Amino acid sequence: MKKTTLVIGASLKETRYSNRAIKSLRGKKIPVLALGLRKGIVEDVAIETEKILFTDIDTITLYLNPKRQEEYYNYIINLKPRRVLFNPGTENVDFIKLLKDNNIESEIACTLVLLSTNQY
Repeated sequence: MKKTTLVIGASLKETRYSNRAIKSLRGKKIPVLALGLRKGIVEDVAIETEKILFTDIDTITLYLNPKRQEEYYNYIINLKPRRVLFNPGTENVDFIKLLKDNNIESEIACTLVLLSTNQY
């Protein structure tokens, strides 16, 4: 069974990298959950707007700038993911330290590149 990924900063706009990531993850048959500003559907994935306490999240991939991430710190830590991916433009040393302090791996990497090179 493949492990679930939560996309935070999900967008309905097809030009957004978060939208492309959802499509690529689903193309690899990876279970995906999504959280964004507007409800909608990308592929077969519903974008939620409320911080739902999902269970069994393996990876969180971020598409929020560091300032916008602050309101998600406790939420993400409480989800207890195995790792958090910081996509280009989302790098945040303060949050990376906080994740490490809570025994959560972090990686500065592009989800799309990891998927396309089979390193996800």
